[in-house]
Amino acid sequence: MLMKEYRICMPLTVDEYRIGQLYMISKHSFDQSGSGEGVEVVRNEPDIHPQHGPGQLTEKRIYLSSKLPGWAKSFAPRFFYVTEKAWNFYPYTITEFSVSFLPKFSVRIETRFENNNGCNDNVFMDTPTSTENVSYLDILSDPIPEKHYKESEDLSRWRSSKTQRGPLEEGWREDHQPIMCSYKRVQCSFEVLGLQTMAEDFLHKNIRDILLIGHRQAVAWVDEWHGLSLEEVREYEKMMQKKTNSKVKQNIGAPTSTAPMFSRSMSVTDERTLRKMGSTETSVDSNVPHLSRLSSTSSE
Repeated sequence: MLMKEYRICMPLTVDEYRIGQLYMISKHSFDQSGSGEGVEVVRNEPDIHPQHGPGQLTEKRIYLSSKLPGWAKSFAPRFFYVTEKAWNFYPYTITEFSVSFLPKFSVRIETRFENNNGCNDNVFMDTPTSTENVSYLDILSDPIPEKHYKESEDLSRWRSSKTQRGPLEEGWREDHQPIMCSYKRVQCSFEVLGLQTMAEDFLHKNIRDILLIGHRQAVAWVDEWHGLSLEEVREYEKMMQKKTNSKVKQNIGAPTSTAPMFSRSMSVTDERTLRKMGSTETSVDSNVPHLSRLSSTSSE
């Protein structure tokens, strides 16, 4: 298991980002759904967590085509989904991810938001993360994949007409007001002999990119969501979830049952390999691999 703590500052307040986070996730999910991939919201409603009490529970299926590195393509089906289960107790959230065919894969993200510039070394109030495992991500200057770059989301050129904030300049985290930090403790686990280190490094690299892109967008889109009430952004969230679910089903034919559907069988079919991957099922159908799913145990 590889654990890292990411700290991402934004020129917002924690109260503002409560709205901005919900707006950004809803819009981003819709924009990224298509070409065989997408996010289907299965459940989004208030619920009671056994440890943390009342919160908002969201369950999603994130459908992916196998745009994977070579080492992963040997056992990944052409299409699969990641199950996301997110609890929102703002300003604290818990998000857990599992894969429909790999019980030994898991990602857990704990998030806490505070009005500071990332200076709290024990934000989760337990064992502080060691310095070598803390990474500060700069939404202004840290690189993102070229395909995700948009000039309208470049915070060196951004200017908010509603808040009169921006553009950001080098060193902005030292003296900008307002400022908040999104603290994310990310635990990635892929306990497969010979692949664990490579897989966990790959997961963290992709999570880092996702965090940078999402937080940049929340800031760049501030004029779209600033001033909305919680009730208004929840209505927007419901509308976008319906549109995104419809888009996903049109593009990839998302199943209505809980059983994952793939376009071809997995290439890993021998019992010994399946057991190494943690599956309790060892027979594989020619069309649908009947492997045990991870049990799902919030968000950017």
